[in-house]
This record gives sequence, structure tokens and C-alpha cells, in this order.
Amino acid sequence: MALKLNPTTFSFPSSSSSIRKHRCSRVFMASTLPPAITKEVENLKKPYCPPREVHVQVTHSMPQQKIEIFKSLEGWAEENILVHLKPVEKCWQPMDYLPEPESEGFYEQVKELRERCKEIPDDYFVVLVGDMITEEALPTYQTMLNTLDGVRDETGASLTSWAIWTRAWTAEENRHGDLLNKYLYLSGRVDMKQIEKTIQYLIGSGMDPKTENNPYLGFIYTSFQERATFISHGNTARHAKEYGDLKLAQICGIIASDEKRHETAYTKIVEKLFEIDPDGTVMALADMMKKKISMPAHLMYDGRDDNLFEHFSTVAQRLGVYTAKDYADILEFLVGRWNIEKLTGLSGEGRKAQDFVCGLPPRIRRLEERAQGRAKQASAVPFSWVFGREIIV
Repeated sequence: MALKLNPTTFSFPSSSSSIRKHRCSRVFMASTLPPAITKEVENLKKPYCPPREVHVQVTHSMPQQKIEIFKSLEGWAEENILVHLKPVEKCWQPMDYLPEPESEGFYEQVKELRERCKEIPDDYFVVLVGDMITEEALPTYQTMLNTLDGVRDETGASLTSWAIWTRAWTAEENRHGDLLNKYLYLSGRVDMKQIEKTIQYLIGSGMDPKTENNPYLGFIYTSFQERATFISHGNTARHAKEYGDLKLAQICGIIASDEKRHETAYTKIVEKLFEIDPDGTVMALADMMKKKISMPAHLMYDGRDDNLFEHFSTVAQRLGVYTAKDYADILEFLVGRWNIEKLTGLSGEGRKAQDFVCGLPPRIRRLEERAQGRAKQASAVPFSWVFGREIIV
């Protein structure tokens, strides 16, 4: 009887990256089952196995009494945080920047869009796709915010200021992925099915940024990430302008402006926490930085490349869209924004955290300089998002 190879799925942790994760690897095993049984086995539903976090997950690390701090800030949040939301009728919408499907000139508008972007290199599209996929994993980020004790939306339609902010922030952010997704679809430059698979994998994987249900950690994380996305989208706008696609530059720029407004809100929350509880907040900041700020899409996977996020990040670093220098610059900005160096009245542990955080940006820069000196020779890697064409990483 002829041997038939059937895929059997196992999950192995990968230690080749600083971000450890489970990945489903296929191992082929010989089978001598009769044809009918073999067919039945092949038709069995294969287990769903997206990449997964494998670090020890800590929950509810904030002392119960500190939940009262956030309950006491409800009125403050209404007056100081909700003002950073825009009324829906005053918000831009994706269709403001896209060809009008009801227009008789729709096909001509699409043709013009394709003409504008046809000379943009593939490596730029890899970065733009990665940014779009990160935006499209929005359900994960709303889920993450709703894990935070004292500020979560307890009912799905809670009228607390924190819950209103989370839902409306999500609604504003939702436009970003919608706009980039439609633009990329119309461009004809990318493999939308592979991109759609990557989005599904990523949302299915979820994310644990090690915020431990703790809003101190959670709002520090979002402060960092909103500034990171502001920088990234701002740089894709700059590149698009250099390539001559002013409409794409406008698209990336308007998204960056939203991210900047959201950054202002989250940094204001942390600023208030420093005012109320400087010791606890500086220790939370040090804790978050010791664990490192993981990027929202670090479990990115397209069904083919086990190191997709690493490869995408390397291209973004090479193009100057988001770099290790930006990471250090963001921390330095936040240290200044929150006046960390000027904090007084701290405990011994608080002073240690203060010293650690203030000394970290130059340390990160030195480590990055050494890493660049040891950098491996560039190689070409195929990206499914651009139809398997090879990109230098």
C-alpha cells in the first residue's frame, strides 16, 4: 500500500526572538490507513492555532484600595479627557479621502490613484501594510483596555467617563484601519487575501502587554503606543510625499493627527496619577520599562513567515519609519512630559525607579549603537503581502 503523508499539527515555543510565542509547525507523518479512513481523517477540522503569548501572565496586580483613585477621578475624566474626543459630525471619514463609488468618474479616480502609487517601492508598501494591519487589530486593543480594573466598561454600554472614553476612542481609531485598508485594496499593489489572513491571525492571537489589569500600567502603555503610532504614521506621510503621492501623504498625516490627540489624552491621565500618587506611578513606569513596551502587532503572522513581525520591523527601521532611536526618544519625551526628574517626596523604591527611568534613554541609545555595529549583513526575504516579492531586511 502506498504511503500517504498527512499533516499533523503541533505547537512549539520559539526562542529565536526576544518576544517568545507559540507557533503551529507542521510535522508530516506516514500513514497506512485505508483510503476511506484516510479521507475521513483528512476531513477532520484541524485545530485552530494562532501564535500565542507564552510568558507568565500576571493578573490584578493593583491593590484594591487604588481602584478608589480611579472611581474618584470620574468627574475629572469627564472634564479633562472626554474633551479630547471629536463629535462624529466633525470627524473626517475614510470616504473623504477615497474615490467616490457613486460617482460617474469613479473608475477614473481609481486609475489616478493607481497611477500615483505605481512607482512607490515595495518596501514602503510592506511598512504601510504592517501599519494598517496593526490598526485593524483594534478589537484586541479595546479588549485590553477593558481588562483594566477600575476603568473597564462593565456592561458594554456603561455611562462612566472611562467607559465612554474607551468606546469613543475605539470608534475614532476604527477609521484608521478602514481608510488604509480601502486605499491598499484600490492600489492593486498588494495581496489583499494574505493581508486579510494576517489580520485574522493577529486578532485571534490577542495581546498581553503585561499591564496586569492595572490601569497605572495600562495608561503608561497607551501613552507610549499612541506616540509611537503618531511617529510611524507621520513618517509614512513624509515618505509618501517624497514619492509624489500627495493624497497618500494626506491620508497618513490625518491618521497621525488623530494619534497625537489620543496621545495627549493618555499622557494627561498619567500626569494626573503622578499628581495624586507620584510614588506608585513612577514605580509603575519603571516596571513597564523593565518589561519593555511590546509592540501591539508582535504576534503578527501570515501563515507562512514565522518571523514576520521581526522582518516587518527591520524594514521599518531601515526606512526610518519607526526605529530603536524612536523608542528611546519616546521615553525621553515622556520623562520630560511628566517631569520625572523633578519628582520629590518619593520612597526609597520610588527614588530607585526615578533614577532607572531617567537614565534609561541614553542607555537604550548606547545599546542600539552597539547592536548596529554587530548587525548582520542584509538579506532578502519574501513578503506574502507583496505577492512573495523579496524585500531587503
